[in-house]
Amino acid sequence: MNDLLGATRRTPALIPVAQGNLVSVLPPADRFVLRLRGPTIGPVGGVDLSGPINSARGTAGRFAARLGPDEWLLIFPEGEGAEARAALEQGLVGHVFSVVPVGHRNAAIAVRGRHARTVLNAGIALDLSDEAFPGGMATRTLLGKAEVVLVRVQVGENFRVECCRSFAPYVYAFLSDAAREFTGARRADGPGCAAREFTGARRADGPGCEE
Repeated sequence: MNDLLGATRRTPALIPVAQGNLVSVLPPADRFVLRLRGPTIGPVGGVDLSGPINSARGTAGRFAARLGPDEWLLIFPEGEGAEARAALEQGLVGHVFSVVPVGHRNAAIAVRGRHARTVLNAGIALDLSDEAFPGGMATRTLLGKAEVVLVRVQVGENFRVECCRSFAPYVYAFLSDAAREFTGARRADGPGCAAREFTGARRADGPGCEE
């Protein structure tokens, strides 16, 4: 099992940077997709599966987001996934289920602060107010042209955006551009410029990316 988890780890799609901005990349995590048939059950192996569809149960770095009748996205701090998976599988003995590691598949971006909802609503057509999307919510939706999972595990202006690795530069650039009016940073004019700024790639000296 450890060999399998190790094989799924790759170079991060985006490099985490502690910059205290509205938009920042979160560290790599161990992720699993759980498919479980049957009635809703409570906590199993340290994972709370009791929430309804579009809910998230746990803490900011360790939670279960229920995305469908029989589908959960499970997030654990990097390095803790093997033990968590073993405990979960032991607790689900007798049930019809599958637990698939997908830690390599996604990247995660945090959007924090009092302008977080405004930034997210630049690309997500959902009501993110406390009444419509309180702490403990999660949903699969679109941000611009990319499918994402939006999670708000706890009360507060902290959101987590999970997206496929291939869409991560686009999602980060989209959110960074939307946040510029609040951070005071100059806009990088051209598609993908914010992603290049973030990842440290060499600037293309030509139309579309200004200093």
